[in-house]
Amino acid sequence: MSKHQPLVDSAWLLAHVEDPSVVVVEIDNGTANYESGHVPGAVKIDWERDLLDPVVRDVVPRDRFERLVSSLGIGNDDTVVFYSAQSNWWAAVAYWYFRMYGHTDVRLLDGGRRAWIVGGHPLSKQSVTRARTEYQAKDLDLATRAYRDDVLDASSALVDVRSPEEYTGELLAARGMSQEHPQRRGHIPGAVNIPWTATVNEDETFKSPEEIAEVYRAHGVALEDGVTLYCRMGWRSSHSWFALSELIGVDGVRNYDGSWNEYGMLTGVPIERTSA
Repeated sequence: MSKHQPLVDSAWLLAHVEDPSVVVVEIDNGTANYESGHVPGAVKIDWERDLLDPVVRDVVPRDRFERLVSSLGIGNDDTVVFYSAQSNWWAAVAYWYFRMYGHTDVRLLDGGRRAWIVGGHPLSKQSVTRARTEYQAKDLDLATRAYRDDVLDASSALVDVRSPEEYTGELLAARGMSQEHPQRRGHIPGAVNIPWTATVNEDETFKSPEEIAEVYRAHGVALEDGVTLYCRMGWRSSHSWFALSELIGVDGVRNYDGSWNEYGMLTGVPIERTSA
């Protein structure tokens, strides 16, 4: 099992919003939600602007990461609690990045932004600025990251966490998102389809570790042998990585964040189009 507490509920967060050692971060693809009202005291991260390399499609470099985290007033020993909309998609990505850069005490608000609002907790529109720190990140730990060559020669279970329609090739992206992309349709040969939604309840909170493990076992995935996850852009696969690695404590879980955005553009690689 995981050695730290990866999830907090809204009651815990409400009791700790004024704790100077707890830094709450709302992350999204943009800042519209934050500006409409956020957890009091929360600072903001724009996923695309702040956490992606500005030139190469990759994780933000260490020096830029250190500057960002320092500017948010986060210290190396602080407890960082992320939350977002979309069942914590972007919060899970940020969690994964922080863990790769060596931050030990990172957590997610279970149920994300929705849980805070449904719980009737206060929202603030006040911009938050914390005193700058001198954050020191560790070298990027790539043990939980998979690359193109890893999925072409997969030695562990390969799980596609996209929707069944994306997996079969009926759709190129999730419903409601643009279908106009240059990638081919389908999935990586040998991948099992276990949508990321299988790990969450209707209220966007995570299912129990036992329930999540049973979902994977029911699909024939031997968790003890390790798992590599992918989606379209690495958001949903980060969410499933969190469920397996952090909630259940499975060793050898890797996130192929290049995902279908990369694989579906490659020349000459095998692609399957089959039923889910």
